[in-house]
Amino acid sequence: MSSAKAREADISMMTYPSLANEKLVDVVRLIRTNNVGPVTFFQLMRRFGSASKALAALPELSSRGGRKQTLMPYTEEQALKEIEAAQSFGAYMIMYGTPEYPKLLHHIPDAPPVITVSGSTQVWQEKESIAMVGARNASANGCQLAHKLARELGEHGLLVTSGLARGIDSFAHKGALATGTVGVIAGGIDNIYPPENAPLYQQIRESGAIISEQSFGSLPYSGSFPGRNRIIAGMSMGTLVVEASPKSGSLITARFALENNREVFAIPGSPLDPRSKGCNQLIKQGAILVESVEDIVHGIAHLRSRRMEESLTPAFHHEPSFSQQDDNELQEARRLIIQKLGITPVGIDVLIEQSQIPAQTVAIVLLELELAGRLRRAAGNKVALTEVEEPASAA
Repeated sequence: MSSAKAREADISMMTYPSLANEKLVDVVRLIRTNNVGPVTFFQLMRRFGSASKALAALPELSSRGGRKQTLMPYTEEQALKEIEAAQSFGAYMIMYGTPEYPKLLHHIPDAPPVITVSGSTQVWQEKESIAMVGARNASANGCQLAHKLARELGEHGLLVTSGLARGIDSFAHKGALATGTVGVIAGGIDNIYPPENAPLYQQIRESGAIISEQSFGSLPYSGSFPGRNRIIAGMSMGTLVVEASPKSGSLITARFALENNREVFAIPGSPLDPRSKGCNQLIKQGAILVESVEDIVHGIAHLRSRRMEESLTPAFHHEPSFSQQDDNELQEARRLIIQKLGITPVGIDVLIEQSQIPAQTVAIVLLELELAGRLRRAAGNKVALTEVEEPASAA
């Protein structure tokens, strides 16, 4: 498939229904409501047909999931204030399914319903993206190589996307400034982290774009960095890891790329350097070994040649069709599912298989439990209880 056709992929191939006809204020209200993550957001959209109807249903759904206090949606006043704050900062919000939204990001199972952008969306509308990530405490040679490869990728017409972190990320952005680069951050669009990257943030904003899915003014936190990493991998054809320890966030980004059938590239290094162990491990597992920019360009050409549904469709994703459920059936399903769940994540496929409950019923129960604050979603289409629950005693 040509790069032009890949960039112009039909919206009908998106994982979720478009939000193009939704009111931005309603979308912001729904996704900013406590216990509503991207997966839950789109399940609510499927079930109720609009963000406004989903908002109205939240209190009852959370109550059915066992929430003791009423779940109050994010208010219209709060949403309008956030939208206006972003605009005053020189940023804007774009929703899933609109032409400005990154095309490849449509195809991940937990795509952000709305992202805030500072800069120009043209950079990813005109070019295919390559993610480049690596160690914060990178070596001098690693930083130099990241800068060189980013510059060369830009010269080959590719867009370099990274996380604006110290080390490899920073040098990747700097190398690609002349041709355009995208920085995905873990805090609000106005929150520059680390602070010393403020000049680089401004340069990226002027020549490319900064992206955030977090609310305006919010600080980055431990849980927001994996979310940032999934966006970096999700909007890119492939992910290049330059240096990484075996438990680094860079390997999380690579895992997201693999889960969504994108390519993974890695720079080999000395087995004596802990910063090379993650890359060497990836190569052992099948990542493309990179010695020059041509290795990446050839790898992307191979990926581009695959059929669209093979290269872009997520490796896992449930699309339950919601219909009216019997209250007794749901009550029994809740009991069985809670019994099967623990604080260690388990695959939804496993729950369906072991409980012998229809997929749409499982989806409804999980939705209610999450809105009640009793369930959390984990990577790999897995779920877990937020805390251990004592089994109900026999009557």
